[in-house]
Amino acid sequence: MPETGQTDTNIMTRSAVEHLSDVDPKLRDWIARLGPVRIPPRRSRDPYRALLESVVYQQLNGVAAGTIWNRVLDLFEDRDPHPEKLIARSDADLRGAGLSRNKIASLRAIAAGRISGDVPEARGIGRLEDLEIYERLTRLRGVGPWTVDMLMIFTLRRPDVMPATDYGIRKGFQLAYRKRKIPTPREVLAKAERWRPYRTTAALYLWKIADESKQRKATS
Repeated sequence: MPETGQTDTNIMTRSAVEHLSDVDPKLRDWIARLGPVRIPPRRSRDPYRALLESVVYQQLNGVAAGTIWNRVLDLFEDRDPHPEKLIARSDADLRGAGLSRNKIASLRAIAAGRISGDVPEARGIGRLEDLEIYERLTRLRGVGPWTVDMLMIFTLRRPDVMPATDYGIRKGFQLAYRKRKIPTPREVLAKAERWRPYRTTAALYLWKIADESKQRKATS
């Protein structure tokens, strides 16, 4: 689940909020209650580095993942995991940073993808359509739709992304629409059709709804 930070006008726009409020009364009530939802500032504009970080964060809580990611960066001069240098690092070094064997293999595949050009640089990926980015990057080992979703939202700032497999998104949806059970990704995507072309802003609200519920339970 993302942290809060500075608003990025490519995503959190007045038009997005107005559209979501017009097409979805329940979401409109939450928007009025929560106010502006902000997106963290980019740590990097480089899709290569963002993909590495997303893989490290897969299936871990934020604190543990952040610790491992910092240990990985510390393995490299200037904390720069240059592709050739990452590939040259031994498995023992990377395991020592806290990475699993599968994640090591994924990081190596991403590094090889940057060398081959399959992982474009920031300027190049900015010229690609959303679907082309998904098709290209999900060919890499360990890079699934969720990982690309995180890249699309938090690095590329694409306005119409719905990471329906994300647990926080599904939990926020369950709370917003008072569902007895947590919805399937398919249910979320079906509902999200009405949110186009601003599904990213809707996702930010769903994360915020889930986060608010967790904070309320922690203080009760």
